[in-house]
Amino acid sequence: MNLIPWQDKPNNWKDILWRYSANPIIDRYAIPSSNSIFNSAVVEYKDGFAGVFRCDNKAVQMNIFAGFSKDGIHWDINHDPIQMKAGNTQMIDSDYKYDPRVVFIEDRYWITWCNGYHGPTIGIGYTFDFKEFFQCENAFLPFNRNGVLFPKKINGKYAMLSRPSDNGHTPFGDIYISYSPDMKYWGEHRCVMKATNFEDSAWQCTKVGAGPIPILTNDGWLMLYHGVINTCNGFRYAMGAAILDEHQPDIVKYRTQPYLLGPSELYEQIGDVPNVVFPCAALHDSEEDKLAIYYGAADTVVALVFGRLSEVIQFTKENSL
Repeated sequence: MNLIPWQDKPNNWKDILWRYSANPIIDRYAIPSSNSIFNSAVVEYKDGFAGVFRCDNKAVQMNIFAGFSKDGIHWDINHDPIQMKAGNTQMIDSDYKYDPRVVFIEDRYWITWCNGYHGPTIGIGYTFDFKEFFQCENAFLPFNRNGVLFPKKINGKYAMLSRPSDNGHTPFGDIYISYSPDMKYWGEHRCVMKATNFEDSAWQCTKVGAGPIPILTNDGWLMLYHGVINTCNGFRYAMGAAILDEHQPDIVKYRTQPYLLGPSELYEQIGDVPNVVFPCAALHDSEEDKLAIYYGAADTVVALVFGRLSEVIQFTKENSL
């Protein structure tokens, strides 16, 4: 296991998570063509880290780019977008790609993203080396966003969280789970978690969506997610946590009533889309009890926040709806 990015908690800090002091770690202009780089995915790879990054160009065209890092903080992102080859299908049409997630399952790294095919749906691809990429069949009909794979099969099948949506900016949204025997055909769709009532937990009353790859703990699957409220100033995105049953992950055991992280720093409040904290990746070290979460800030830059895995689980259980 590689040493994940880490910074100790500041003195007298009372919140569960604390931000990296040098945030944001990836600037909006980190590659020559970019207008913004955010909502990106990171995994351990060889003696360092690899990632798939959402880079919107100066025409605000959305695409995904590969990148590498030795420490998980300083990144070299390719200047050209990922070019997909045919995987389990010849139909690899894509009008756009954004908000990727990456996970290693069995023998390869799987990538999911919001894929443009007559509207947004969930694209799937894989790579062995982050140099050559293969695109597979879209998982679902349009419209859908936030496709997040579990890191291992559940009851013998691949499992993916998603958020069925519409063709716009989606003034609603609940989390579902679907299963596949082969990463091509998906079914057995089950509702996992709905947006809350305003009175119960207002920060997540408009929509919710899965964030990083779920982490298996002794209490079940830790799912970090984003929640949204529609305010008089527009949508506001924050991050919460839920614990799902290990064998039946459509069963929510615990779910945070307060958020874990909300937009409060300038780089989270000011950008192309203000007031957004959008988690897409997490690295963890169970032995060291460390958790590092990558998130998009204001749909403009990539930032990093830290916490203790055990404290996040305890907080989720003690502050559950």
